[in-house]
Amino acid sequence: MPNTYEVDQKVVYPSQGVGIVKSIDEKLFKEANILYYTIYLEVSDMTIMVPVDKAESLGIRPIVAKDEAERALDLMGEDYEPIPSDWKLRYQMNLDLLKKGSVMDIAAIVRSLYHRSKIKELPILERKLYDSALKLFEDEISYSLQRPKDEVENLIFTRLESR
Repeated sequence: MPNTYEVDQKVVYPSQGVGIVKSIDEKLFKEANILYYTIYLEVSDMTIMVPVDKAESLGIRPIVAKDEAERALDLMGEDYEPIPSDWKLRYQMNLDLLKKGSVMDIAAIVRSLYHRSKIKELPILERKLYDSALKLFEDEISYSLQRPKDEVENLIFTRLESR
């Protein structure tokens, strides 16, 4: 399988955050040579190794283009479907979306949980999911638009409050 990513390319690792491919190395594993991406995740100050042939199935993807980042930001201010009031069901639905990891899925999680938290305080697990999704969203949008994180955070909340 060909390398999809290059050294110094920024990628998104769903539920982990934005990382940068530091190297592509071959390592011996169970008597076979396997190619690995070495990815540094700034948000958690962690370096991970991902087999090149597993990157796609793990949901690793490039940072979205500027126009898609702007569409995801626009989603923050749009109408949304009411979400289930049963928090366990809601949590599972959002966790599944987070694992899929598209920027639009993450935007939908942030938007729905933000508005839900205005009605009633979120349970602890759901609050952690919201915080995690918000951080992932801010990071990716910030890298994509090449704007500071605090500016992106203001853009997000301005749009959320416009509803």
